[in-house]
Amino acid sequence: MKNSNLISNSFEKLHKYVVEEEYKGFDPYDTLCSPFPFKSFTSWGPVIATQIQKRNPINVRSVLGIKKGHNPKAMGLFLEAYVNLQKAGVGDYSSQCDYFFNWLNENQSKGYKGNSWGYNFPWATTEKYLPAFAPTVVATAFVVRGLYAYYLLTNNLKAKQLILGAADFVKNELEQTTFETGIAISYTPLFPDCCYNASLLGAEILAYANAISANENDVVTIRKAVDFVVAQQHSDGHWKYSKSLKTGEERSQIDFHQGYVLDSILYISRLLKVDDPKWNSSILAGLNYYKEKQFFSDGRSLWRIPKEYPVEIHNQSQGIITFLNFAFLDKKYSDFSKTIAEWTIENMQDKSGYFYYRKLKFYTNKISYMRWSNAWMFLALSRSISGPK
Repeated sequence: MKNSNLISNSFEKLHKYVVEEEYKGFDPYDTLCSPFPFKSFTSWGPVIATQIQKRNPINVRSVLGIKKGHNPKAMGLFLEAYVNLQKAGVGDYSSQCDYFFNWLNENQSKGYKGNSWGYNFPWATTEKYLPAFAPTVVATAFVVRGLYAYYLLTNNLKAKQLILGAADFVKNELEQTTFETGIAISYTPLFPDCCYNASLLGAEILAYANAISANENDVVTIRKAVDFVVAQQHSDGHWKYSKSLKTGEERSQIDFHQGYVLDSILYISRLLKVDDPKWNSSILAGLNYYKEKQFFSDGRSLWRIPKEYPVEIHNQSQGIITFLNFAFLDKKYSDFSKTIAEWTIENMQDKSGYFYYRKLKFYTNKISYMRWSNAWMFLALSRSISGPK
């Protein structure tokens, strides 16, 4: 193994950077925060502008009037990371834990039942448009992970209420679509859909709430949601991204979401205290595909199967987290988590501490993104330091 201090030194540099930035930053998808009227160029205007900006290696956000901001999902990731460090006893991070908990409590999405969170920017596709802070099950789930960790650490009653309220959001605001093999929970209250990792994150929220206050009806829903995603797994172990409710066709996008799915099934299994052979078999197949097909042996990830480039920081951070999660199965997974971390530090960390967005074949996009890059690497490195859950 390489320099044993590499990961801890990297974390300290990143920690210094995010603190100096006050946890604020730009985002790959924040283009529509600009006052420029992209919507005036038909429904494609916002989509094209966002996609161009996401790929642009030159950061022109200040020119476009886009300001750095706090992203609720990033704040949830930071909360979970600081709790990891506090529980591991590597320092006193109690004030940081309290800060992020209070921030999340005070910055919820408004106008929806229960408790929920969204992104601090609008985002659009050709079919969808979500205004800033419109809640999503994904943002809410990653916040709830942090809240649950904080609750276990502090026994804070308000944290308990927020988690139970997030479950109310899932049950009352998100449409559930029924299939022969189970159910899918929608990504957002604004439209029904079937995104595999998002549906599992909805089930995961219900599982955290059930661990605090048992609800048999929720357990049925959770198990149906997991059963559905397990049934969508392909024979080689991979999952695609989503299924069209209109045509039944799958969207092929195999990337860090494979890690999302594996983590959610693991967390739900533990929260429900179930040992389901089908779930276990699914995890093993998915984990094997993730390691053997989505990463090189040196720790560098592919972008989206079968495309090699760009090397994407989110793929790197998720690999660190997921393989560490499954260290209990085999030490090779914790070893590989370290390999990914070391490659990422050596190839994608700036001298100032932040992590680059993408490394392409002939150049590197060195823009700093607080949520997408730094918050995820902060969580990944905190897990590397604090150890498996």
